[in-house]
Amino acid sequence: MPRVLTSTDLADFREKLISAASNIFAEKGREGFTMREVAGALGVSAMTPYRYFKDKEEILAAVRAAAFDRFADALEGAFAGGADAGERGSAVGQAYVRFAFSEPASYKLMFDMTQPEETTYPELARATTRARRTMTDYVRGLVDAGLLAGNPVLMGHVFWASLHGAVVLQLAGKLDAECDFETLIHESFRALSAGFAPIHSHKS
Repeated sequence: MPRVLTSTDLADFREKLISAASNIFAEKGREGFTMREVAGALGVSAMTPYRYFKDKEEILAAVRAAAFDRFADALEGAFAGGADAGERGSAVGQAYVRFAFSEPASYKLMFDMTQPEETTYPELARATTRARRTMTDYVRGLVDAGLLAGNPVLMGHVFWASLHGAVVLQLAGKLDAECDFETLIHESFRALSAGFAPIHSHKS
């Protein structure tokens, strides 16, 4: 008589499936991914993944949601450990870079691979919103501390766009000693921070 699977068994297998799928998506992209291949990686029948996911788009959404949650965990942990607004902002930026460079495949799946009608995948929408919020909260703290002035959401996206661009250039091997990653980030954030500084800071 086959063993009855518990909810824990099902959750564990689902996590294993998502992990195996992450590797395949990262290596072959959406078009190269097949349900049969992920089943083979797990040593199960070709139909088993369909017990957990409707199709590969639903698996991709789960893969990306899991990555966004790990990303948000890293940023939220960094934010919580800072003693003041300045330290929290710096810690969040460092955590962002560490995640991107330690999990480049996940980072690519998160930001370089889009899906049609992403809002139809509730877990992906939730995880994406959570990650986006972590990239705004630290800016709100800098505004509240009087270090920056303006719309925290807009400024958070400006800093994010600058950091993401530098990360992508580094991952693509497009930076060199003349303008290395650390120098690029330092100068970008120095310029942006000066531009977003309160008006009295410009006059002093």
